Amino acid sequence: MIRIIAGSRRSRRIYSLPMSHHVKPISARMRKSVFDIIRPHITGAIFLDLYAGVGVVGLEALSRGAQKAVFVDRDPKCLKMIQKNVDNLGFSESAKVLKGDILKGLIWLKYHSPEGYDIVYMGPPYRDQENNPLFYSSKTLELIASEQILSEYGFVIIQHHKKEPLSVPAGFELYRSEKYGDTVVDFIRPVK
Repeated sequence: MIRIIAGSRRSRRIYSLPMSHHVKPISARMRKSVFDIIRPHITGAIFLDLYAGVGVVGLEALSRGAQKAVFVDRDPKCLKMIQKNVDNLGFSESAKVLKGDILKGLIWLKYHSPEGYDIVYMGPPYRDQENNPLFYSSKTLELIASEQILSEYGFVIIQHHKKEPLSVPAGFELYRSEKYGDTVVDFIRPVK
């Protein structure tokens, strides 16, 4: 069972999908570590959860004081489960659940936060149904950079498989990287 780790909804349950649906939420250990790292930036942040799955990361951000979280996924079952979690946890006023094919562009997300996003978290699927690697991280990061959806001091957190190559676009820098088993979490920001 998945639960919120800290904040106003600490220990509250997050509903998930059956294992057969191939949605693998971030582990509690990894989530705790990531939020410990970004703790100074959470309060009042506009948070974007891309490839949101059942919304675990964005919900944790809201519980810890984010002003708003926007969840994006393209799977109708995931979107339904995110909405159920948002409603169940009482975050309807501060959450927006949106259907979108992330790899087709992100410019439309500016409508939901014209000032940009302070923290963008993405945990794209590592593999497809046939177990082939997907490698969505670099392409998504390129879209975030080219379509300028970050706020002035915004940054990106990317959860990806250790074997997935990551290219950082011009004008951005990798400033921290953490390894958890076969998963890497990279922290990337625009160069000031």
